[in-house]
Amino acid sequence: MRILIYSYNYHPEPIGIAPLMTQLAEGLVDRGHEVRVVTGMPNYPQRRIYPEYRGKFYTSEKINGVMIQRCYVWIRPKPGLITRALLDGSFVVTSFLQSLRGWKPDVMLLTVPPLPVAVPAAMLKRIYKCPVVLNLQDILPEAAVKVGLLRNKAAIRTFEALERFAYQQADHISAIADGFVTNLIGKGVPANKITCIPNWVNLNEVYPLPLRGNAFRQEQGIDDDKFVVMYSGNIALTQSIKTVVKAAAHLTHVPDIIFVIVGEERAIAELRLECSKYGATNVKLLHFQPREKLPEMLAAANVGLIVQKSNVVSFNMPSKTQLLLASGRPIIASVPLTGTAASAVQQSGGGLVVPPEQPRELADAILEIYHAPEQADVLGKRGRAHAMQQYSFDSSLSRYESLFAQLAQVELSDDRTHHSMPPSAVFARTGVSDETVESSLPVHHRSSQD
Repeated sequence: MRILIYSYNYHPEPIGIAPLMTQLAEGLVDRGHEVRVVTGMPNYPQRRIYPEYRGKFYTSEKINGVMIQRCYVWIRPKPGLITRALLDGSFVVTSFLQSLRGWKPDVMLLTVPPLPVAVPAAMLKRIYKCPVVLNLQDILPEAAVKVGLLRNKAAIRTFEALERFAYQQADHISAIADGFVTNLIGKGVPANKITCIPNWVNLNEVYPLPLRGNAFRQEQGIDDDKFVVMYSGNIALTQSIKTVVKAAAHLTHVPDIIFVIVGEERAIAELRLECSKYGATNVKLLHFQPREKLPEMLAAANVGLIVQKSNVVSFNMPSKTQLLLASGRPIIASVPLTGTAASAVQQSGGGLVVPPEQPRELADAILEIYHAPEQADVLGKRGRAHAMQQYSFDSSLSRYESLFAQLAQVELSDDRTHHSMPPSAVFARTGVSDETVESSLPVHHRSSQD
Protein backbone atom coordinates (compact mmCIF):
# COMPACT_ATOMS: atom_id res chain seq x y z
CA MET A 1 0.00 0.00 0.00
CA ARG A 2 0.86 3.63 -0.38
CA ILE A 3 0.14 5.37 2.92
CA LEU A 4 0.13 9.14 3.53
CA ILE A 5 0.56 10.20 7.17
CA TYR A 6 -0.56 13.77 7.80
CA SER A 7 0.90 14.79 11.17
CA TYR A 8 1.95 18.17 12.51
CA ASN A 9 4.68 16.53 14.63
CA TYR A 10 7.33 14.05 13.49
CA HIS A 11 10.98 13.17 13.98
CA PRO A 12 13.28 14.77 15.16
CA GLU A 13 10.82 16.27 17.66
CA PRO A 14 11.31 14.25 20.83
CA ILE A 15 7.92 14.26 22.53
CA GLY A 16 4.21 13.75 22.13
CA ILE A 17 2.88 12.31 18.88
CA ALA A 18 6.18 12.73 16.98
CA PRO A 19 7.95 9.55 18.21
CA LEU A 20 4.77 7.50 17.77
CA MET A 21 4.16 8.59 14.18
CA THR A 22 7.83 8.09 13.39
CA GLN A 23 7.69 4.54 14.73
CA LEU A 24 4.46 3.81 12.87
CA ALA A 25 5.75 5.16 9.56
CA GLU A 26 9.03 3.28 9.76
CA GLY A 27 7.29 0.11 10.92
CA LEU A 28 4.99 0.22 7.90
CA VAL A 29 7.98 0.69 5.58
CA ASP A 30 9.60 -2.30 7.25
CA ARG A 31 6.56 -4.34 6.27
CA GLY A 32 6.92 -3.42 2.63
CA HIS A 33 4.61 -0.40 2.29
CA GLU A 34 5.41 3.00 0.78
CA VAL A 35 5.00 5.82 3.27
CA ARG A 36 5.23 9.56 2.93
CA VAL A 37 4.69 11.99 5.79
CA VAL A 38 3.45 15.57 5.49
CA THR A 39 4.54 17.49 8.56
CA GLY A 40 5.67 20.87 9.83
CA MET A 41 9.21 22.08 10.29
CA PRO A 42 10.35 20.63 13.63
CA ASN A 43 9.98 23.17 16.44
CA TYR A 44 8.75 21.44 19.60
CA PRO A 45 9.24 21.69 22.58
CA GLN A 46 11.39 24.81 22.20
CA ARG A 47 8.75 26.44 19.94
CA ARG A 48 11.52 27.48 17.60
CA ILE A 49 12.19 25.89 14.24
CA TYR A 50 15.29 23.77 14.60
CA PRO A 51 18.42 25.52 13.21
CA GLU A 52 18.98 23.09 10.32
CA TYR A 53 15.43 23.72 9.04
CA ARG A 54 15.30 27.51 9.33
CA GLY A 55 14.92 29.69 6.25
CA LYS A 56 13.10 26.99 4.30
CA PHE A 57 9.51 27.06 3.10
CA TYR A 58 9.47 23.44 1.97
CA THR A 59 11.94 20.61 2.27
CA SER A 60 11.87 16.88 1.65
CA GLU A 61 14.11 14.15 2.99
CA LYS A 62 14.09 10.37 3.13
CA ILE A 63 14.88 8.79 6.49
CA ASN A 64 14.71 5.04 7.12
CA GLY A 65 12.67 4.55 3.96
CA VAL A 66 10.06 7.22 4.79
CA MET A 67 9.63 10.23 2.49
CA ILE A 68 9.21 13.20 4.84
CA GLN A 69 7.74 16.36 3.29
CA ARG A 70 8.11 19.31 5.64
CA CYS A 71 6.46 22.69 5.37
CA TYR A 72 6.86 26.10 6.96
CA VAL A 73 4.87 26.94 10.10
CA TRP A 74 4.55 30.33 11.77
CA ILE A 75 5.74 29.71 15.33
CA ARG A 76 6.66 31.91 18.30
CA PRO A 77 8.24 30.91 21.65
CA LYS A 78 5.41 32.42 23.73
CA PRO A 79 2.14 31.36 22.13
CA GLY A 80 -1.13 33.17 22.68
CA LEU A 81 -4.52 33.39 21.03
CA ILE A 82 -3.36 35.13 17.85
CA THR A 83 -0.06 33.28 17.53
CA ARG A 84 -1.84 29.93 17.98
CA ALA A 85 -4.34 30.84 15.27
CA LEU A 86 -1.51 31.89 12.93
CA LEU A 87 0.38 28.67 13.66
CA ASP A 88 -2.60 26.46 12.89
CA GLY A 89 -3.53 28.56 9.86
CA SER A 90 -0.03 28.47 8.43
CA PHE A 91 0.15 24.68 8.78
CA VAL A 92 -3.27 24.18 7.18
CA VAL A 93 -2.24 26.16 4.08
CA THR A 94 1.37 25.07 3.63
CA SER A 95 0.74 21.41 4.46
CA PHE A 96 -2.09 21.18 1.94
CA LEU A 97 0.17 22.44 -0.85
CA GLN A 98 2.96 20.08 0.22
CA SER A 99 0.61 17.10 0.33
CA LEU A 100 -0.16 17.55 -3.38
CA ARG A 101 3.50 17.02 -4.24
CA GLY A 102 3.84 13.26 -4.37
CA TRP A 103 2.21 10.00 -5.31
CA LYS A 104 -1.49 9.26 -4.84
CA PRO A 105 -2.03 7.37 -1.58
CA ASP A 106 -4.24 4.32 -1.08
CA VAL A 107 -5.12 5.56 2.40
CA MET A 108 -4.38 8.59 4.55
CA LEU A 109 -3.86 8.77 8.32
CA LEU A 110 -4.60 12.17 9.86
CA THR A 111 -3.53 12.92 13.44
CA VAL A 112 -5.57 15.20 15.70
CA PRO A 113 -4.67 17.54 17.30
CA PRO A 114 -4.45 19.98 15.59
CA LEU A 115 -8.15 19.98 14.71
CA PRO A 116 -8.12 22.49 11.79
CA VAL A 117 -6.21 20.01 9.58
CA ALA A 118 -9.52 18.20 9.12
CA VAL A 119 -10.32 20.81 6.45
CA PRO A 120 -7.37 20.14 4.08
CA ALA A 121 -7.73 16.42 4.80
CA ALA A 122 -11.32 16.50 3.55
CA MET A 123 -10.16 18.23 0.37
CA LEU A 124 -7.38 15.69 -0.14
CA LYS A 125 -9.87 12.86 0.34
CA ARG A 126 -11.78 14.12 -2.69
CA ILE A 127 -8.70 14.89 -4.78
CA TYR A 128 -7.04 11.54 -4.15
CA LYS A 129 -10.29 9.56 -3.82
CA CYS A 130 -8.80 7.67 -0.88
CA PRO A 131 -10.18 6.78 2.57
CA VAL A 132 -9.12 8.84 5.59
CA VAL A 133 -8.42 7.46 9.06
CA LEU A 134 -8.64 10.09 11.80
CA ASN A 135 -6.22 9.25 14.61
CA LEU A 136 -7.49 10.90 17.81
CA GLN A 137 -4.77 11.63 20.33
CA ASP A 138 -7.05 14.05 22.17
CA ILE A 139 -10.67 15.13 21.92
CA LEU A 140 -10.90 18.80 21.10
CA PRO A 141 -12.18 21.32 21.90
CA GLU A 142 -13.57 19.51 24.94
CA ALA A 143 -10.17 18.90 26.53
CA ALA A 144 -9.11 22.52 25.96
CA VAL A 145 -12.32 23.88 27.47
CA LYS A 146 -12.04 21.63 30.51
CA VAL A 147 -8.60 22.92 31.51
CA GLY A 148 -9.49 26.53 30.75
CA LEU A 149 -7.42 27.02 27.61
CA LEU A 150 -10.45 27.86 25.50
CA ARG A 151 -13.06 30.18 27.01
CA ASN A 152 -14.44 32.28 24.17
CA LYS A 153 -17.97 31.01 23.47
CA ALA A 154 -17.86 31.82 19.76
CA ALA A 155 -14.52 30.02 19.41
CA ILE A 156 -15.87 27.02 21.29
CA ARG A 157 -18.90 26.78 18.98
CA THR A 158 -16.63 27.09 15.95
CA PHE A 159 -14.38 24.29 17.09
CA GLU A 160 -17.29 22.10 18.09
CA ALA A 161 -18.58 22.45 14.52
CA LEU A 162 -15.11 21.65 13.23
CA GLU A 163 -15.01 18.58 15.47
CA ARG A 164 -18.32 17.32 14.05
CA PHE A 165 -17.03 17.98 10.53
CA ALA A 166 -13.86 15.98 11.22
CA TYR A 167 -15.82 12.97 12.48
CA GLN A 168 -18.24 13.10 9.55
CA GLN A 169 -15.52 13.36 6.91
CA ALA A 170 -13.36 10.56 8.28
CA ASP A 171 -13.99 7.09 6.90
CA HIS A 172 -12.77 5.61 10.17
CA ILE A 173 -11.53 6.85 13.53
CA SER A 174 -8.75 5.27 15.58
CA ALA A 175 -8.95 6.16 19.27
CA ILE A 176 -6.21 5.56 21.83
CA ALA A 177 -8.41 4.61 24.82
CA ASP A 178 -11.82 3.17 25.63
CA GLY A 179 -12.83 6.49 27.17
CA PHE A 180 -12.43 8.11 23.76
CA VAL A 181 -14.74 5.52 22.21
CA THR A 182 -17.42 6.16 24.83
CA ASN A 183 -17.12 9.91 24.29
CA LEU A 184 -17.45 9.60 20.51
CA ILE A 185 -20.45 7.28 20.65
CA GLY A 186 -22.08 9.73 23.03
CA LYS A 187 -21.66 12.38 20.33
CA GLY A 188 -23.41 10.25 17.74
CA VAL A 189 -20.42 8.68 15.98
CA PRO A 190 -21.37 5.13 14.89
CA ALA A 191 -19.58 2.46 16.90
CA ASN A 192 -18.63 0.56 13.73
CA LYS A 193 -16.71 3.62 12.58
CA ILE A 194 -14.37 3.54 15.59
CA THR A 195 -11.45 1.25 16.43
CA CYS A 196 -9.55 1.50 19.71
CA ILE A 197 -5.82 1.11 19.10
CA PRO A 198 -3.80 2.13 22.18
CA ASN A 199 -0.54 3.99 21.86
CA TRP A 200 2.31 1.56 22.17
CA VAL A 201 5.75 1.07 23.61
CA ASN A 202 8.69 -0.79 22.12
CA LEU A 203 9.23 -3.58 24.62
CA ASN A 204 12.70 -4.27 23.22
CA GLU A 205 13.74 -0.71 23.95
CA VAL A 206 12.13 -0.19 27.35
CA TYR A 207 12.44 -3.13 29.71
CA PRO A 208 13.43 -3.83 33.33
CA LEU A 209 17.09 -3.10 34.05
CA PRO A 210 19.09 -3.52 37.29
CA LEU A 211 18.71 -0.69 39.74
CA ARG A 212 22.20 -0.96 41.18
CA GLY A 213 24.98 0.27 38.94
CA ASN A 214 22.47 2.22 36.86
CA ALA A 215 24.30 4.42 34.34
CA PHE A 216 21.81 7.30 34.60
CA ARG A 217 22.16 7.42 38.39
CA GLN A 218 25.93 7.44 38.10
CA GLU A 219 25.85 10.25 35.56
CA GLN A 220 23.58 12.35 37.78
CA GLY A 221 25.50 11.59 40.98
CA ILE A 222 22.66 9.62 42.61
CA ASP A 223 23.77 6.86 44.98
CA ASP A 224 22.51 3.31 44.48
CA ASP A 225 20.95 3.36 47.94
CA LYS A 226 18.72 6.37 47.25
CA PHE A 227 15.00 5.79 46.73
CA VAL A 228 14.24 7.71 43.52
CA VAL A 229 10.76 9.01 42.76
CA MET A 230 10.72 10.15 39.13
CA TYR A 231 8.47 12.30 36.98
CA SER A 232 9.50 12.74 33.35
CA GLY A 233 7.49 14.47 30.66
CA ASN A 234 5.26 17.43 29.98
CA ILE A 235 4.99 20.09 32.65
CA ALA A 236 1.88 21.93 31.56
CA LEU A 237 -1.72 22.78 32.32
CA THR A 238 -2.94 19.19 32.65
CA GLN A 239 -0.15 18.10 34.99
CA SER A 240 -0.11 19.17 38.61
CA ILE A 241 3.66 19.16 39.10
CA LYS A 242 3.25 21.49 42.06
CA THR A 243 1.63 18.51 43.80
CA VAL A 244 4.88 16.57 43.34
CA VAL A 245 6.93 19.44 44.76
CA LYS A 246 4.65 19.71 47.80
CA ALA A 247 4.76 15.93 48.33
CA ALA A 248 8.55 16.11 48.21
CA ALA A 249 8.50 18.84 50.85
CA HIS A 250 6.47 16.51 53.09
CA LEU A 251 9.21 13.87 52.79
CA THR A 252 12.37 15.90 53.43
CA HIS A 253 12.63 14.14 56.80
CA VAL A 254 13.40 10.86 54.96
CA PRO A 255 16.96 11.41 53.68
CA ASP A 256 16.96 8.31 51.46
CA ILE A 257 14.11 9.61 49.27
CA ILE A 258 14.98 11.86 46.35
CA PHE A 259 12.66 13.23 43.68
CA VAL A 260 13.83 13.59 40.07
CA ILE A 261 11.77 15.75 37.70
CA VAL A 262 12.72 15.80 34.01
CA GLY A 263 11.11 18.30 31.66
CA GLU A 264 11.33 21.24 29.30
CA GLU A 265 13.99 23.84 30.13
CA ARG A 266 11.58 26.73 30.65
CA ALA A 267 9.28 24.69 32.90
CA ILE A 268 12.22 23.41 34.92
CA ALA A 269 13.37 26.98 35.55
CA GLU A 270 9.94 27.83 36.94
CA LEU A 271 9.95 24.71 39.11
CA ARG A 272 13.17 25.81 40.80
CA LEU A 273 11.22 28.70 42.28
CA GLU A 274 8.47 26.34 43.46
CA CYS A 275 10.98 24.04 45.15
CA SER A 276 12.50 27.00 46.95
CA LYS A 277 9.06 28.29 47.95
CA TYR A 278 7.98 24.99 49.55
CA GLY A 279 11.38 23.95 50.90
CA ALA A 280 11.62 20.88 48.68
CA THR A 281 15.38 20.46 49.00
CA ASN A 282 15.13 16.80 47.99
CA VAL A 283 14.17 17.51 44.36
CA LYS A 284 16.62 17.17 41.47
CA LEU A 285 15.52 19.05 38.32
CA LEU A 286 16.79 17.97 34.91
CA HIS A 287 16.17 19.03 31.32
CA PHE A 288 14.86 16.55 28.75
CA GLN A 289 17.35 13.76 28.18
CA PRO A 290 18.48 12.25 24.85
CA ARG A 291 16.18 9.46 23.70
CA GLU A 292 18.91 6.87 23.90
CA LYS A 293 19.08 7.43 27.65
CA LEU A 294 15.39 6.61 28.10
CA PRO A 295 15.73 2.95 29.19
CA GLU A 296 18.41 3.68 31.81
CA MET A 297 16.58 6.79 32.99
CA LEU A 298 13.32 4.92 33.59
CA ALA A 299 15.25 2.11 35.27
CA ALA A 300 16.89 4.62 37.61
CA ALA A 301 13.57 5.15 39.38
CA ASN A 302 12.19 3.14 42.28
CA VAL A 303 8.79 4.68 41.53
CA GLY A 304 7.45 6.40 38.40
CA LEU A 305 4.83 9.15 38.71
CA ILE A 306 1.79 10.05 36.65
CA VAL A 307 0.15 13.29 37.76
CA GLN A 308 -2.89 15.14 36.50
CA LYS A 309 -5.02 18.01 37.73
CA SER A 310 -8.50 17.36 39.04
CA ASN A 311 -10.12 19.22 36.13
CA VAL A 312 -8.59 17.02 33.43
CA VAL A 313 -11.20 15.37 31.23
CA SER A 314 -11.88 11.79 32.27
CA PHE A 315 -10.74 10.26 28.98
CA ASN A 316 -7.26 11.81 29.04
CA MET A 317 -4.63 9.06 28.76
CA PRO A 318 -0.99 10.05 29.48
CA SER A 319 1.27 8.27 27.01
CA LYS A 320 3.93 7.87 29.71
CA THR A 321 1.73 5.15 31.22
CA GLN A 322 2.90 2.55 28.71
CA LEU A 323 6.55 3.51 29.17
CA LEU A 324 6.40 3.22 32.96
CA LEU A 325 4.64 -0.14 32.82
CA ALA A 326 7.18 -1.48 30.34
CA SER A 327 10.08 -0.37 32.54
CA GLY A 328 9.02 -2.78 35.26
CA ARG A 329 8.91 -0.10 37.94
CA PRO A 330 5.85 0.53 40.16
CA ILE A 331 3.64 3.50 39.35
CA ILE A 332 1.91 5.99 41.59
CA ALA A 333 -0.80 7.84 39.70
CA SER A 334 -2.14 11.06 41.22
CA VAL A 335 -5.08 11.35 38.82
CA PRO A 336 -8.90 11.69 38.75
CA LEU A 337 -10.17 8.44 40.26
CA THR A 338 -12.84 7.84 37.63
CA GLY A 339 -10.64 8.69 34.64
CA THR A 340 -8.94 6.63 31.94
CA ALA A 341 -5.49 6.97 33.51
CA ALA A 342 -6.67 5.63 36.87
CA SER A 343 -8.42 2.75 35.15
CA ALA A 344 -5.33 1.88 33.12
CA VAL A 345 -3.08 1.74 36.18
CA GLN A 346 -5.60 -0.25 38.20
CA GLN A 347 -6.21 -2.75 35.40
CA SER A 348 -2.48 -3.26 34.96
CA GLY A 349 -1.97 -4.13 38.61
CA GLY A 350 1.26 -2.18 38.32
CA GLY A 351 0.74 0.67 40.72
CA LEU A 352 -1.26 2.72 43.19
CA VAL A 353 -3.83 5.42 42.46
CA VAL A 354 -4.39 8.44 44.70
CA PRO A 355 -6.65 11.49 44.26
CA PRO A 356 -5.22 14.36 42.21
CA GLU A 357 -3.72 17.48 43.73
CA GLN A 358 -3.43 15.89 47.19
CA PRO A 359 0.26 16.16 48.15
CA ARG A 360 -0.14 14.44 51.50
CA GLU A 361 -1.83 11.39 49.96
CA LEU A 362 0.83 11.22 47.26
CA ALA A 363 3.55 11.36 49.93
CA ASP A 364 1.84 8.61 51.93
CA ALA A 365 1.68 6.37 48.85
CA ILE A 366 5.38 6.94 48.21
CA LEU A 367 6.16 5.99 51.81
CA GLU A 368 4.03 2.86 51.46
CA ILE A 369 6.16 1.60 48.57
CA TYR A 370 9.37 2.85 50.20
CA HIS A 371 8.69 0.69 53.25
CA ALA A 372 7.59 -2.35 51.21
CA PRO A 373 10.24 -3.25 48.63
CA GLU A 374 8.69 -6.66 48.04
CA GLN A 375 5.38 -5.02 47.14
CA ALA A 376 7.23 -2.68 44.79
CA ASP A 377 8.79 -5.65 43.04
CA VAL A 378 5.40 -7.33 42.59
CA LEU A 379 3.84 -4.15 41.21
CA GLY A 380 6.68 -3.70 38.75
CA LYS A 381 6.41 -7.27 37.44
CA ARG A 382 2.65 -6.99 37.04
CA GLY A 383 3.03 -3.74 35.12
CA ARG A 384 5.62 -5.24 32.77
CA ALA A 385 3.44 -8.27 32.09
CA HIS A 386 0.47 -6.00 31.35
CA ALA A 387 2.52 -3.87 28.94
CA MET A 388 3.64 -6.98 27.08
CA GLN A 389 0.04 -8.10 26.73
CA GLN A 390 -1.63 -4.78 25.89
CA TYR A 391 0.87 -2.27 24.50
CA SER A 392 3.28 -4.01 22.16
CA PHE A 393 4.35 -2.07 19.08
CA ASP A 394 4.00 -5.06 16.74
CA SER A 395 0.41 -5.60 17.84
CA SER A 396 -0.59 -1.97 17.24
CA LEU A 397 1.30 -1.89 13.95
CA SER A 398 -0.58 -4.98 12.74
CA ARG A 399 -3.91 -3.46 13.70
CA TYR A 400 -3.18 -0.25 11.79
CA GLU A 401 -1.93 -2.22 8.81
CA SER A 402 -5.08 -4.38 8.76
CA LEU A 403 -7.33 -1.34 9.13
CA PHE A 404 -5.61 0.45 6.26
CA ALA A 405 -5.85 -2.64 4.03
CA GLN A 406 -9.54 -3.07 4.81
CA LEU A 407 -10.39 0.54 3.99
CA ALA A 408 -8.21 0.60 0.87
CA GLN A 409 -9.59 -2.79 -0.19
CA VAL A 410 -6.11 -4.18 -0.49
CA GLU A 411 -5.24 -7.78 0.31
CA LEU A 412 -2.12 -8.13 2.44
CA SER A 413 0.34 -10.63 1.04
CA ASP A 414 1.39 -13.55 3.21
CA ASP A 415 5.09 -13.07 2.47
CA ARG A 416 5.39 -9.48 3.70
CA THR A 417 7.93 -8.79 6.45
CA HIS A 418 6.63 -9.08 10.04
CA HIS A 419 9.38 -7.98 12.32
CA SER A 420 10.11 -4.91 14.41
CA MET A 421 12.28 -2.12 13.19
CA PRO A 422 15.75 -2.32 14.68
CA PRO A 423 16.05 0.02 17.68
CA SER A 424 18.84 1.93 15.95
CA ALA A 425 16.45 2.84 13.15
CA VAL A 426 13.22 3.64 14.94
CA PHE A 427 14.25 4.72 18.39
CA ALA A 428 17.49 6.65 18.01
CA ARG A 429 15.64 9.86 18.74
CA THR A 430 15.94 12.63 21.25
CA GLY A 431 13.93 13.26 24.38
CA VAL A 432 11.25 11.78 26.56
CA SER A 433 7.59 12.60 26.27
CA ASP A 434 3.91 12.52 27.13
CA GLU A 435 0.47 14.12 26.63
CA THR A 436 -0.92 15.87 23.59
CA VAL A 437 -3.69 18.15 24.83
CA GLU A 438 -1.19 21.02 25.03
CA SER A 439 0.80 19.99 21.96
CA SER A 440 -1.76 21.35 19.52
CA LEU A 441 -4.68 23.06 21.18
CA PRO A 442 -7.07 24.96 18.91
CA VAL A 443 -6.27 28.63 19.29
CA HIS A 444 -4.73 29.12 22.70
CA HIS A 445 -1.16 28.61 23.73
CA ARG A 446 0.62 25.28 23.64
CA SER A 447 2.13 24.58 27.02
CA SER A 448 4.66 21.83 27.66
CA GLN A 449 4.07 17.59 28.14
CA ASP A 450 1.69 16.27 26.93
